[in-house]
Amino acid sequence: MKTGSSRPFRRPALIVVALFGALALVALAGCADSSPVAAPTSTLPEQVPSDAATAEVDIPEYETELDLTAEEEEAVDGALEAFVGYIATINRVFSSGGKDTSKINIFARDGSLESINSEAKEMRASNTYMAGEYNAYDVKVESVTIDEATPKRNKVSVLFCTKDSEWQVVPAGEVLPSSEPRGLTMQYEITFADAEWKVANQHLRSKQCGSV
Repeated sequence: MKTGSSRPFRRPALIVVALFGALALVALAGCADSSPVAAPTSTLPEQVPSDAATAEVDIPEYETELDLTAEEEEAVDGALEAFVGYIATINRVFSSGGKDTSKINIFARDGSLESINSEAKEMRASNTYMAGEYNAYDVKVESVTIDEATPKRNKVSVLFCTKDSEWQVVPAGEVLPSSEPRGLTMQYEITFADAEWKVANQHLRSKQCGSV
């Protein structure tokens, strides 16, 4: 299994602090489980200020069983940049109780964008918010699809662990309750269209993850 090195990736555009969270996992609880993914511990970089005109995104270290070409490595870099931005957007939107939904389409499209909008709307209606922080660990690049004839079909599938004890949707004003840690394996499908990588869909792959 090969390990991709962590390195900065410069995006000459606004880096938004935000993305995905708790309620989407509840909606996905019916998905079929699969074997947990084992990978070395890796955490996402710290969020950058949302008013930064330019910023360097630290692409997280990842494992893969794929023998990536230079073109595929470039695709993975772009996809992981969107991955980092999407996780950050989740934290921004849901920690605000669904009130801060500005520029949520920068790193999300299709089902992922619809999910953020619907969960944010529900939070506003129920006066709840996400306490804690949604993090990603043990990132693994599962597959890379490159279609030179039709670039919009380019896709990278990323698996990672998240700990549901680190976040929870609670009534406004309440703090994160203490709970036993449980690891979940999530899959993000990151697609390329209109010259941009964005997270298109997410799935719960397993209710277990690594040693968590």
